[in-house]
Amino acid sequence: MFRRTFWFTTGVAAGVWATTKVNRKLKQLTPESLARTAGTKAIEAGHRIKDRAVGFALDVRDNMAVREAELGDVLGINESPELPAPRRFAAIENRNNPKYVEGSAYQTYPYNRNEDH
Repeated sequence: MFRRTFWFTTGVAAGVWATTKVNRKLKQLTPESLARTAGTKAIEAGHRIKDRAVGFALDVRDNMAVREAELGDVLGINESPELPAPRRFAAIENRNNPKYVEGSAYQTYPYNRNEDH
């Protein structure tokens, strides 16, 4: 009698387990569940691609800066050349003006708004 009860209980437990397993698999195979799964995987793939693209762009930018510095050193572009001092000349020299200073290369003439009236 105990043997029959044991095997009956074992059979019922196996049946419940198999039914639960099959129902879960059927729910995973519904169109809504498949669409949700596909959408989630697509979003994850998009994030992975974006991260790789950003990493690639950063690597390219870093290597470009290094190569640009190497080329600048080879071509002598990075060296600061000695430039002559800038020269400025007054467009009109008014030697009668008391503000005129002899020998200065650049003359300033302040703008006075009251002189226009």
